[in-house]
Amino acid sequence: MNSSWSDAWRLLRIPFSLFLMPIYWFALSAAAPQIPVWKALAVFLILHLLVYPASNGYNSYYDRDEGSIGGLKHPPKVTQSLYWLVLLFDALAVLFSLLLSWLFAAMVLLYLLVSKAYSYQGIRLKRYPLVSTAVVVVFQGAFTFLMVQVGIGYAEESLLRTNNLLLALVSSLFLCGSYPLTQVYQHEEDAQRGDQTLSLLLGLWGTFYFAAASLLTATAMLFYTYWRRTELLHGFLFLLGTGPVLWVFGQWLWKVRQNAREANFENTMRMNKVSSLSMSFAFGLILLWQLYTNH
Repeated sequence: MNSSWSDAWRLLRIPFSLFLMPIYWFALSAAAPQIPVWKALAVFLILHLLVYPASNGYNSYYDRDEGSIGGLKHPPKVTQSLYWLVLLFDALAVLFSLLLSWLFAAMVLLYLLVSKAYSYQGIRLKRYPLVSTAVVVVFQGAFTFLMVQVGIGYAEESLLRTNNLLLALVSSLFLCGSYPLTQVYQHEEDAQRGDQTLSLLLGLWGTFYFAAASLLTATAMLFYTYWRRTELLHGFLFLLGTGPVLWVFGQWLWKVRQNAREANFENTMRMNKVSSLSMSFAFGLILLWQLYTNH
């Protein structure tokens, strides 16, 4: 593989796509025990190995970042190879999705199109802080939550129940808290490119306060919905699994208060990694409990 294609593969950032796992496990935990294993595995592979990398690659193709980006501290130069690789991943994602259902394939296609509108120069939703944030938190949150459930064949009457839709809303609230935090180390480069991100609009401390408020609201809504579903134990399992997030977030906040330069790539990726793994563990724990008690 020549360097052009090798660099293109790196810019797909497949390992970084795994940071989006919590929504997948959350959606499965809400649908349990109605989970066909082969369909759940197919949905996981389609999203994390095709859909998310295609979105990452397309974003890199138009951003042409010279500084650090999510998952890559030193991104390689963008070439035309990346564009063709993204189109290949797009096509494979939709084709494999059709094996599950036409509705799932349609949702995958819509997700891919919206992710391109986020980055494409002719539209570039990324220029507009409120619109771009709304698009990300809806499509990476509630829309993906429901897309996973559609992919596994979750019954329509269960999919559209109020409690399930409330959990979908919770997934967007969690994204609303975590998404601006991923932008704190890119203020200078975003400003030079003319991208007015939400984090840039809020400022450094505004971003941290906004994130904390959003995550607290999401947790409160999660407990409320679990209470409605008579599943309060799941709320406590969530707190047990996500304890490290609160600790790492508090440490990071203290460091940034002492020195604003601590809002850097390394600390952002550390927060992202701990948050993703902890939330995936928490929802995975809830899923296992659901499967065990309904066995």
